Amino acid sequence: MASTASNIVFDDIFTINAIDKEGKKFERVSRLYAHSKNYDMDLTLDYNTELFPLQSDQSFALALASSLARGGSGAGGVDGGADDADDKDRDVWRPDGKGRRGLEEDYDYVMYGKVYKFDGGAAEIVTAYASFGGLLMSLTGSFRHMTNVVLGDPVYLLMRK
Repeated sequence: MASTASNIVFDDIFTINAIDKEGKKFERVSRLYAHSKNYDMDLTLDYNTELFPLQSDQSFALALASSLARGGSGAGGVDGGADDADDKDRDVWRPDGKGRRGLEEDYDYVMYGKVYKFDGGAAEIVTAYASFGGLLMSLTGSFRHMTNVVLGDPVYLLMRK
C-alpha cells in the first residue's frame, strides 16, 4: 500500500513488446503493449507519438497518481477536509507556469483521465481500464499492486524514458 506521503498509486518500469500490432488507426496516436519488470504487469496504452516517441524494446517508467501535488495531505488532512485538498491541487499544474511545481516536473509525458472499469479475472489477476480524453489504458496484474487504483477516481498517468 502506498504511503500517505505520496500521491503515486502505482509505478513500475515497463519494456515495450510491440507498437500498433493491429495496425495504426490514427496519425499521431499509437498503441503500445508492454510488460513491467518489478510487478509482472501487462500494459496496453494509447499515446501521442509526436509528444512522446517510443520504439519496441524500449523501457520507460510509468506512474499513476491521484494528484500532481508532491507529498499527499490525504483525505481529512491537517488543515481541513477534502475540499481544502482539492483547492490546493487546482493550481499545481498550469500552462502559464504560474502554479506550484508538482510531480509533472519529474516526467516527460503526462495525461489526465479517469479509471472507468475494473475487471476481476482468474484468481488474483485484475485489469484496470482508464481513459485519458479518449486515449485508453489497460493495466493487468495482481490486485495487490493496484489496491490504490480506485474505480471512478481521476488519475494522472506520468511517463519518462
